Amino acid sequence: MGETVAERHEDADTGDAAVLEEAILDGDHPVGPQEFRVRPGTARSALRARDFRRLWLSMFASNIGTWMQNVALGAFAYRLSHSASFVAIVGFAQLGPLLVLAPIGGMLADAVDRRRLLVVTNLEQLAFSIVLALVAMQAHPSRALLVAVVLAVGVGNALTGPPLSSLMPNLVPKVDLPGAISLQSVQMNLSRVIGPAIGGVLLPVIHASGAFFVNAATYLFAVAGALSIRRVPQPPPTGENALRRMLGGVVVARRDGVVRRVLLTIAAISFFCLPFIGLFPVVAAESLHLDVNGLGYGLLFAGFGLGAASGAIAVGSVLVGRRRDVVICAGLAAFGLALLAFSLLRDAAPAYPVVFLVGFFYFATVTTLSTELQSHLEDNVRGRVMALYMMSFGGTVPLGLLAAGPIANHTSVTAVLVGGAVVAVLLSAALRPSR
Repeated sequence: MGETVAERHEDADTGDAAVLEEAILDGDHPVGPQEFRVRPGTARSALRARDFRRLWLSMFASNIGTWMQNVALGAFAYRLSHSASFVAIVGFAQLGPLLVLAPIGGMLADAVDRRRLLVVTNLEQLAFSIVLALVAMQAHPSRALLVAVVLAVGVGNALTGPPLSSLMPNLVPKVDLPGAISLQSVQMNLSRVIGPAIGGVLLPVIHASGAFFVNAATYLFAVAGALSIRRVPQPPPTGENALRRMLGGVVVARRDGVVRRVLLTIAAISFFCLPFIGLFPVVAAESLHLDVNGLGYGLLFAGFGLGAASGAIAVGSVLVGRRRDVVICAGLAAFGLALLAFSLLRDAAPAYPVVFLVGFFYFATVTTLSTELQSHLEDNVRGRVMALYMMSFGGTVPLGLLAAGPIANHTSVTAVLVGGAVVAVLLSAALRPSR
C-alpha cells in the first residue's frame, strides 16, 4: 500500500501510534478509517497538523481585531476630514512600510528564529495600537499624529508578513501546502467578515478609540500562538553580507520566470485594481449613501470579506487539482466584471451580493497566485521572495491609493473603480493560458 495522509504529517516519524496519541491528547476527534481518506492538499488535510492549527487559530483571532481597527480607522479618517485624499494618506501610512521594510523582514525571516520575530513584531503593533486609541480619544485629534501612529503600526505589520508566510508552509507536509495557503487566505478574509461585522455593531457604542483598544488586546493571541508551537528548523544563514542577503529575493525573481510572472501580476492588480479597498468608506458614503459609522457599512465590508474568504476556500477545496493558470485568468476576468458592476451601483441593497462576488473572484485569483509561488520556492529563499510578494501585494496598494485619492476628488470614486475593472480584464487577456 502507498503512504497514508496521516503518515505524511509532521509527526509521521513517530508512527501511527504517535498520531493517535497526539489526537487524543489535543482533544481531536478519534482517528478512524474516514480520516485516512482525507484528500491530500486540501484545507482539511492541512488542519490535521497540530502546530499549523494552533498558529492559524491564534492569527485568526488577532486578525479579527485588526479588521475591527481597519474599518474603524477608515471611517474615523473620513469623519475627521471628509476627504478622499486624507483617507488615501492614512491608507498609505498603514501599508506603505511594506514597500521599504518587507525586504528587511524577509532577510530577518531567513536569518533568525521566525517565531521570536513574530512575537516582537506583534508586541510592537500592540503598543502603537494603544497609542492610536489614545490619539482618537482627543477632542480634536491631530491629523499628523494620527498618520504617524498608523505608520508605526504599519512598520510592525510590514515586518510580520515575511516570517509568518515563511513559517506557515513548514508546519504542514509539502503535499498539503495548497490547503495551508488556502487556509491562511481564509483566515485573513474570514476576519474581514467577523471584524467589520463586530465593528459595525460596536462602533456607534465604543467609537473608534474603543475599537483600537480591542485590537491592541487581540495581538496577545498572535503572541501566544507563536510561543505555543515548536521551533521549526531553518537553513543556516549564508555568509553573505546583510545587503546581499536582503537582495537575494530580487536575484531569484530576475532569474526565475515563474517568480517574476507572479510578482508582476500581483503588483499590477494591487496598484490598479485594489485602491477601491482603501477608498471603501468613500464608495459607501458617496456612491451608496451609507453612514460609514453605521451597521450597514460594517456589513458591506463584511460581505466583501465573506466573498474573499469563500474564494480562498474554493482554492483549497473544489479548485484543488485545476490548472492554476486557468484559474488565475478566469478569476481576473470575473473580478473585473464584478468590480465594474459594483462601481456603477447607486443603491446599497444590490451592493451587498455584488461586493460578495468582487471579494470571491479577487481572492480566488490572489490565493492561486500565492499557491503557485509558494509551491515553487525553496525554503532557503522563501522569506526573501515572500517579502517581495508582500511588497507587490500590499506595498503597491498605497501607491495606487496615493494616485487614486486625488483622481477621486477631481472626478469621482466611480472613475477609480472603473479603471481598476478595465485593468483586471486586460490582465486576464494578457495571461490567457495556452492550450
